Amino acid sequence: MKTSWRAASLAATAVSVLALTTACGQDNAGAPASSAQNVGATAAAGDYGDPGSGTATGAGNGYGTDGNKASSSPSQAAPAGKLTVASNPDLGNVLTDGSGLTLYRFDKDTANPPKSNCDGDCATTWPPVPADDATAGAGIDKALLGEVTRADGSKQLTVGGWPAYRYAKDVNAGDVNGQGVGGKWFALAPNGKKAKLSDLPGLSVHKDPKLGDIVVDKNGMTVYRFLKDKAWPKSVSNCTGACLEKWPAVAPVKTEDTEGVQKKGLMGFTRPDGVKQMTVDCWPIYTFSGDKSAGDTNGQGVGGTWYAVSPDGKPVGAPGK
Repeated sequence: MKTSWRAASLAATAVSVLALTTACGQDNAGAPASSAQNVGATAAAGDYGDPGSGTATGAGNGYGTDGNKASSSPSQAAPAGKLTVASNPDLGNVLTDGSGLTLYRFDKDTANPPKSNCDGDCATTWPPVPADDATAGAGIDKALLGEVTRADGSKQLTVGGWPAYRYAKDVNAGDVNGQGVGGKWFALAPNGKKAKLSDLPGLSVHKDPKLGDIVVDKNGMTVYRFLKDKAWPKSVSNCTGACLEKWPAVAPVKTEDTEGVQKKGLMGFTRPDGVKQMTVDCWPIYTFSGDKSAGDTNGQGVGGTWYAVSPDGKPVGAPGK
């Protein structure tokens, strides 16, 4: 009797495992879970630093200026002058100041009401654009220009309600070195939105000349998988802390807001740290803070554990995958 009961129990367990495996669309053999993190390079602190390329190994200081803080105070930032619209091959129309330097917005700010959340070292790396002399050039609606009073009492330019900044590493007119830094800094479009070539779905497929079809997010930024994560029996991310700063989790998107991506296993989950993250084929997905422009793949192969994602959720180019 006991033998019969045990056999039935094992059979039921096997059926349950098979059902979960099928539902999750598990690929051949998932990488074993590990509490160890592999960020590929030491992440810079905060949301304002430039972590450098995917091959960097030096520790960042969080300022985004390779150890050298800008010598000028944010309050002494150059005047905005006559704003202009510049065409960028990767981002489309980008808003620039009177000197041709790209203007940026910060995801941690708010536009309604306008509020800047970039002070101290952050404002050294990302100098706020003064509002007093800013004027609208061709292609810019002057009604979208405004100002917000910062904590130090200075007036900062807003575009469509969003506080505007320059980036300390942009030296020449047309530079867009600040694009995508920390997964929270983006070039401004003339209407105050994030600059991008087109209105992409939450997740879609981009044909990369070297990697083939890979998944990108709503900003056209390459999406990655971490081989130390788990997809079964439930999605588990082993990228936390400094790792998550360097590899920001992709927020959940609706299934109908995707194009060309396999629907099976396309869902969101809530991480133990409370962050909500999207999955493809039940595998957690991320962007890379070292990717500066849409289509960049600087995170490919970092640490031998980070790879771009194919439309069916597989890690592109990963050994044995």
